[in-house]
Amino acid sequence: MGKAKTGVDRRTPTIADVAARAEVSLSTVSRVMNGSTTVDAALAERVREAALALGYSASPLARSLVLGKTQTLAVVVPDLGNPTFQGALRGLSDGASEKGYHVLVADSHERAADERELAIEARRRCDGIVLCAPRMPAEELDEILPLLAPVVVINRDPGRADVPSVFADYRSGLTQMLQHVYDLGHRHLVYLEGSENAASNRNRLAAIHEFGATHDDVRIDVVPGGVGFEDGYSAAQSVVGTGATAAIAFNDLAAMGLLNALTEQGVRVPQDVSITGFDDIPFARYTTPPLTTAAVPVEELGAQAWERVWALLNGRTPAYNLSFGPLVVARGSTGPAPAA
Repeated sequence: MGKAKTGVDRRTPTIADVAARAEVSLSTVSRVMNGSTTVDAALAERVREAALALGYSASPLARSLVLGKTQTLAVVVPDLGNPTFQGALRGLSDGASEKGYHVLVADSHERAADERELAIEARRRCDGIVLCAPRMPAEELDEILPLLAPVVVINRDPGRADVPSVFADYRSGLTQMLQHVYDLGHRHLVYLEGSENAASNRNRLAAIHEFGATHDDVRIDVVPGGVGFEDGYSAAQSVVGTGATAAIAFNDLAAMGLLNALTEQGVRVPQDVSITGFDDIPFARYTTPPLTTAAVPVEELGAQAWERVWALLNGRTPAYNLSFGPLVVARGSTGPAPAA
């Protein structure tokens, strides 16, 4: 016996069904569903009504093929485990999602040598790309940027008028931090530096050299560090060995590692040594003691990067390059210099 027909058609409606119901061509339906403004308003309304009645929605893949776009943006970050880059990614992703864009994230794991191929491969799969604090050398960055267009750079000056950038002014931020501990009476400081490939580390070193040149009564040592908790933890002996009364870490994660190690060794913070970080990640206020740091609006950096890449994707002139000045947030990890 044959199966009884229910009279209900449960198959997924197609673009052909919409065209038949609206009595228009397939190309007209395609243009309407892809947002074209060249279709007569009455016809377009008829197509939309037909699509709504049938429960039809355009396939994202089909739409991408028609438009020649993937509706995807690539973002290359040096370390996705760092809350600073997570914050920038959040601001960027929020803006992208409002425009129907997805974000593809590639993590270089702080390996500058991998960034070039990683960026090129990610760009092949997407409509545009954002490089977040790229670590590659300046010559290499300059060479690769034209291959990645449309491209926007976060926290690095690309040195090109055709590539928008948004960044935090780490040089002025560290100068403020140096002034903060100087005002507390500290005259022997130590800087726990970050990755030598990071432009923001070079900006911090420039601030240190400038501050030292204008303050004859200050000694500032520089010791190798890194960008993670374990880097700060491992550097504790080097920091203690300098005899400095205030330690300025490259970022909050390194500062937290240093704070933990010094506490284990019986070094009191801030009575014996003051410690500062940088970035004001969400955990900074919950350390013991709470960490003095410099606040950077990382989510806004991401949001502003999206605004610029969106303009490029639509053939518009992006907004001017934008620099944010970090602000010192004084907490319990810094205090007056101990008596000699």
